[in-house]
Amino acid sequence: MTRILVVSDSHGDEWKLRAALQKEPTAKIIFHLGDGAREAESISRLNSTKFFHTVCGNCDWGSNLPESVIDEIEGKRIYACHGHAHLVKYGISDLLSAAKAQNCSIALYGHTHTPDTKYEDGVLLFNPGSIREGNFGIIDIAKNGILPVLRRLD
Repeated sequence: MTRILVVSDSHGDEWKLRAALQKEPTAKIIFHLGDGAREAESISRLNSTKFFHTVCGNCDWGSNLPESVIDEIEGKRIYACHGHAHLVKYGISDLLSAAKAQNCSIALYGHTHTPDTKYEDGVLLFNPGSIREGNFGIIDIAKNGILPVLRRLD
């Protein structure tokens, strides 16, 4: 089993980002879904035993980070993005299409600051909410399934 920590929208709050990592010490893979590139890069340099995926959000001006990343973990393909380019504030159909086009069974996104987890058309759509507001998520992936959990710092 692999535990993944999923955070988004830290907007400069490095302390809460650190708190999420401390709360989930067994997570070896971290996805930061944008709007916090600076603190995500800072934290990643201090945690060399963990693998970070960080994407560019709409507030990460001047960042050279990718708009999206794809990874395969325990046989499950993951599509990760901030979500603004897929207009997720108005629905998830474009995000779902992008994930399916890449044969992904998990789509991670942020941008809305609203935690949400649901399955649609065979794809787990997972938004951890804003870590700046105390919201984050974990996903446990094993050969036999995926377990998403929305969490809070408090």
